[in-house]
Amino acid sequence: MRPLSRRQALTLAAGAAAAVAAAGPATARPPAPQTVAPLPAGFRWGVASAGFQCEGHAPDSNWLRYADRNPAFDRYGDSVDFFGRYRDDIALAAGLGVGVYRISIEWARVQPRPGEWDENGFAFYDRVLDAMAAAGLQPMLTLDHWVYPGWVADYGGWANPAMVDDWLAHARVVVDRYASRNPLWVTVNEPFGYIMNETRNGGVPAASVPAMRDGIIAVHNGIYDYIHQVQPGAWVTTNVPFMAGGAEPLINTTVTDAVAARMDYVGIDYYYGFTPQQLLTVSPDDLQQLWNMPLQPEGIYYALDFYARRYPGKPLYIVEGGIPTHDGAPRADGITRADALRDSVYWIQRAVADGIPVAGYNYWSLTDNYEWGSYAPRFGLYTVDVTTDPTLTRRPTDAVAAYTEITAAGGVPAGYRPTLAPVACSMSETPQSCLDPVTLPG
Repeated sequence: MRPLSRRQALTLAAGAAAAVAAAGPATARPPAPQTVAPLPAGFRWGVASAGFQCEGHAPDSNWLRYADRNPAFDRYGDSVDFFGRYRDDIALAAGLGVGVYRISIEWARVQPRPGEWDENGFAFYDRVLDAMAAAGLQPMLTLDHWVYPGWVADYGGWANPAMVDDWLAHARVVVDRYASRNPLWVTVNEPFGYIMNETRNGGVPAASVPAMRDGIIAVHNGIYDYIHQVQPGAWVTTNVPFMAGGAEPLINTTVTDAVAARMDYVGIDYYYGFTPQQLLTVSPDDLQQLWNMPLQPEGIYYALDFYARRYPGKPLYIVEGGIPTHDGAPRADGITRADALRDSVYWIQRAVADGIPVAGYNYWSLTDNYEWGSYAPRFGLYTVDVTTDPTLTRRPTDAVAAYTEITAAGGVPAGYRPTLAPVACSMSETPQSCLDPVTLPG
């Protein structure tokens, strides 16, 4: 997930302030319980990753071109080489006690030229899914994690109306091949983030942003229907990057409202949260240095609450959640990866106790990876020094033991108290988070 620009942050702050000013009394939340119950037995624990960010050995694509031509970006190399080490990584995931592993099927790997399918590319994903099945892991397959083939980039990508038909033709082939594996599906990863990155990197001109948004809506709705023809009972979503302030009604829900009838669950990504002061005073450097973004674990509760009210009755799934460090160094705020993980799970347990239908949680990510131009932000449960360690050794962080304990117990212990106390007014869900904030028991 990429950060906001300063202008976007200010816009969200203004929208949030207006929402607070216009709001009436909020519905009172349930009181904070002294203990939290474990999550239900069917709750899905998982890990998440993405093709280009992790696989290496990358074929020609929009993102390989962005990485090659931008001198400010780290050289891509072979990332953490999931392509060659997938069996070991899948074993690491299984050792955590999780049941879901999210990956993406890279369009550029399986269709390198128009009308030409690469059987070797599909064979790689066949082997990956075989290894997951042997380890008892259910795949969560993302059809588009911001990467498309170079030949699509040559004709203008999402700025060209042909993109929709080509995207759907590719996706139908992927669905036909893998529906029998009973995956969970994510159609398009973080549509708003996708659009921001395409405009930032020159893939789509600003004038074509509405066309890209409409194209994403069209491909989601089209492939949703096809998936359900091939895999009755499938779970399909598009995931949203939960934003600070009053952004959801202004940004993410412009897509999710248009596809709500064709979402079996709501995929949510949650990373950061701001107080009003932080949102107004955050520096441009902080917005680019992800390890300086402020953490508010309780914001995951607000994100779930927002979408539970927006789409009543739909299951919710945190398909990405985690924290960044800078090249593996301790965070300036002193919060460890294990601290933030346990705090996040506590607030998920609180959400479920309050009647919010949460179906699962994926940690982003199993290993560090290429964070869209840089190896400096480290998100992995297992850290990998891509730029300095040619062996690409996976080294466990403190969150490995923490997550293993969480999956075994179904959550944090009953009397757990978060390391980071909730703030009095979070911009995560305005106005509710300011008028009626979540609290800890006295």
